Amino acid sequence: MTTIYWAGDSTVKQNSIVTYPQTGLGQMLDRYTRLREVIVANHAENGRSTKQFIDEGRLARIYDRITKGDFLFIQFGHNDEKIEDPARYADPKSDFPVNLEKFVNVARNKGAYPVLITPLTRCRFRSNEKLRHDAWAQAVRDTAKRLDVALIDLTAMSEALVDGMGEENAATSLYMSIPAGVYPAYPDGLTDGTHLQPLGAMTFAGLIAKGLYELGGVYAQLLCDGYEQWLAHDAQQIAAIQEEGADERR
Repeated sequence: MTTIYWAGDSTVKQNSIVTYPQTGLGQMLDRYTRLREVIVANHAENGRSTKQFIDEGRLARIYDRITKGDFLFIQFGHNDEKIEDPARYADPKSDFPVNLEKFVNVARNKGAYPVLITPLTRCRFRSNEKLRHDAWAQAVRDTAKRLDVALIDLTAMSEALVDGMGEENAATSLYMSIPAGVYPAYPDGLTDGTHLQPLGAMTFAGLIAKGLYELGGVYAQLLCDGYEQWLAHDAQQIAAIQEEGADERR
């Protein structure tokens, strides 16, 4: 049995019914992986940066569990960017790459496969450049190249998807922009362009699956035989949302 360990933040975290419909993309990944052959162990936690994840001993707990042939998926950036919070901030030119290397070393020291993943885009990254992950995403890319680590560029793929849908459509269908009076956890509704609804988590986990397929080898072997059908299903849902939005604008 192979285990995928996730290290990340709230965009990845396993949520419960208490916070529904918020859903982390990590909890949807097993829709694309081999049933009864691949387990997803989601260690992601809300609000964590690479620095805080390490400082709290969360990476050490993964080190204690991960074994030869497992995988460590590493996705951070959202909270490393918070310069106003010294407990979380990691400079993209210094501390952030150093921290990423610590995650990579945990996997390699145990004979596991590290996978670096650039951060998921926030929804309104075009209309507000402050929401972009440019420096941290590039730091992930550079670290992957420097350390010869598998890379999935989720930033680029998710930005392209949101661009294709339009920010408003993406906000209400993929992200946690939800109306009042619908969900018990959010009686007043919510406008949130960072966290995900189930369709968003499923769609962006599908981009991770696409990245694994393109990496090939042991990475592609994690995927179930019919994962392409799920990707096609996701694409149909997104296309329907896009068309609905186009009709409303006419």
